Amino acid sequence: MLHKLYIAAALVAALVGAPAVSPTAALAAGTPLEIGYLPILPDAQLFIALENGALKTANLEAPKLVQFQNGPALTQALIAGQLDAAYVGIGPALVASAKGADIKVVASNIVEQVSVLALGPLAPYFASGDTATAFDRFAQDKGRKAVIASYPKGAVPEAALQYWLRNVLKADVNNIDFVYQGEAQIQQSLMTGAIDGAAVLEPTTTNVLRRQSDARVVAKGSQLFPKQPGAVLLVREKLIREHPDTVLALVRAQIDATKLLRDDPAKAADYVRKYVGGGRLPADLVEEAIRRSHDQFEADPDVIINATKQLQDFQAQLGTQAQRADVDGLFDTSFYAKATGHPQ
Repeated sequence: MLHKLYIAAALVAALVGAPAVSPTAALAAGTPLEIGYLPILPDAQLFIALENGALKTANLEAPKLVQFQNGPALTQALIAGQLDAAYVGIGPALVASAKGADIKVVASNIVEQVSVLALGPLAPYFASGDTATAFDRFAQDKGRKAVIASYPKGAVPEAALQYWLRNVLKADVNNIDFVYQGEAQIQQSLMTGAIDGAAVLEPTTTNVLRRQSDARVVAKGSQLFPKQPGAVLLVREKLIREHPDTVLALVRAQIDATKLLRDDPAKAADYVRKYVGGGRLPADLVEEAIRRSHDQFEADPDVIINATKQLQDFQAQLGTQAQRADVDGLFDTSFYAKATGHPQ
């Protein structure tokens, strides 16, 4: 899989405008680089790298994209030795590494990506009174517990939600009914009022705020879990050993895409919208979601190492991660350092 493609090495060089490597130095021809991803905004750097025109201009075959609908499924693929690279949440990366997957995180995608949205019945309880008792007061007034959705247990949004409830608000979680869904299900539940709130990602946040006039963001990512790690770019150790130039090209593409997301949201939105929300979201909505996430797009893996350790410690307390990964061993920051001209 990794050792078969000259085209793959050439395409990643094309992503960053570098000359294609020669066949003798490249991956052998035959099979494209296999990249796993989730169709979510936190994986925006991949979508930009695919759509910025470099591949078409160079007349190169695209990599083989393998789309997953949730982190656990992608985790199983990594554990099984599938995929050459992946754009995935740090939660699945930790689980896969703890179970022996030969992977390294070489770049970050985004930090503090999770927000907590509350719909009309719940939102006023955060606007008045002590926010720590918002769920208690809701339960007392409504005669039922608030229903809050999040990603499945072990995912970063779920951990960030729990950290906020337990360590920041110090709320009584016994007064909350939790449901665990994928992003599309969560958005549908919010739109239909089937739940009272949720821990969500963009562009769901922007979409719900546009369509539900009484919805409110009651906690931003920095309030939930400071510097919470989100999605990352990881690669197989075999790719690092055999084709470090390919990995370096991917990291350079990650850095360039991150700059575009920060500096030109309109242009970035044109690239990203094809992959997020089934390609059906309006361009202006995707652009607004990117603008809302401006300060969260972050490519430097060093930024999230300590927060990843804190996240894993907290998940161990919750009992959502039975095996612990070696966080320092999971990260390889040398490619980012070289790509930015600061070799270690």
